[in-house]
Amino acid sequence: MKTQLLCTFAHKLDLNIVTDYIQINYIIPEKRIFIFYNEDDPDMLYCTYNISETINRTKNTISIHRKKETNTLYTVNALNQVIRTVNNGVLDKTFNLDWMNYQNSFILSDNNVGYHIVDLGFFKKISWN
Repeated sequence: MKTQLLCTFAHKLDLNIVTDYIQINYIIPEKRIFIFYNEDDPDMLYCTYNISETINRTKNTISIHRKKETNTLYTVNALNQVIRTVNNGVLDKTFNLDWMNYQNSFILSDNNVGYHIVDLGFFKKISWN
């Protein structure tokens, strides 16, 4: 079964409301949500989960990817900007990025500089039957 990895942004005070909403509105085959926090702003949380169907995303939710070996979350647009930056302005989709430079981080698009990197910490995992 093909799944899509999503990330919903949440404030720590709203976490229970957000995770309940996610569970009600998406089919999550693995029945788990991994939650990370921004090390520079611990109240800012990132709820990540795989869904089995592509449906309309809810507010504050984006499609993301993950490099398991380094626990790096990223959007494709942000990754393309990183490649351009480290590859002298050239977007080469075969470029071998040193993923260790982005370990335990979230690479996000930024309108001002193209991308920014958020250092992540593991907050908790929510599982259900």
